[in-house]
Amino acid sequence: MRPRRPAALPVPRLDLRPSGRLVKAPGTEGEPGFEPGELGLLPIEVGQLGPFVFACAEPGAPPLADCYGPLLELIAAAGVDLERLEFHSREEWRSQANWKTLLENYLECYHCPTVHPGFSAVVDVARERYRLAAGAWVLSQEAPARAGAQAAGGYDPRGPVTRAQYHLAWPGFTVNINPGFPNLSVDRWIPDGPGATRGFSEQYFAPGVDPDYAEAVVQFNRQVGLEDDRLTDSVQRGLAGGRPETGRFLAGREGLILEFQRWVAEALTDA
Repeated sequence: MRPRRPAALPVPRLDLRPSGRLVKAPGTEGEPGFEPGELGLLPIEVGQLGPFVFACAEPGAPPLADCYGPLLELIAAAGVDLERLEFHSREEWRSQANWKTLLENYLECYHCPTVHPGFSAVVDVARERYRLAAGAWVLSQEAPARAGAQAAGGYDPRGPVTRAQYHLAWPGFTVNINPGFPNLSVDRWIPDGPGATRGFSEQYFAPGVDPDYAEAVVQFNRQVGLEDDRLTDSVQRGLAGGRPETGRFLAGREGLILEFQRWVAEALTDA
């Protein structure tokens, strides 16, 4: 004889929508003036830029579209459809340099011919061809693929995307597009103390990318990053020495660094 199965107990219907309200707190019954409704989670601003979701804890922050909206137009102009991109891979990284040192290096290509020979073989880094542009919240670099460029390390830059783009969305989010098959990578730069930075890189491609091509692009980006690490580690050691009091920038090649430093100064003085 089989045991009788107990009758099913009614399952309470729970409201699982993320309202952020405090439902109850143990031991507060009879506590004078205790109102759970006044102790919920603080709201934050959330916005979407293409497939990427941004959250901001600052009350009254401007809408995401007002800050980064023009970036969508620049990406589309490169021939990259954000809505069709497919995730390929993600890597976490750590650097022995301050985040500002890293981004100042990111914002200029004056060093590219000597530090990045592979990159400079693919992207035309000549001053008259490598364009810099500063917006209200975005600092951009754009350059054409070098005429007659051949495959570098298995990466062939010939394809529907004919211009490279590299954008900093203030304060620490970068978007990179290389020439060739439609592709896009992003980096998040997170301060990790006064002398280090951590973050992650994610790579995306349009549907139908050849796996070998995708891996070649990832390796291309990785090589550029390793070359930059050697440079920025050295710069950070020099800054830590405390000897230089002032420096000199070339306005025509390093103008975005000056704009970035102005943003940093304004953020610090407004705090």
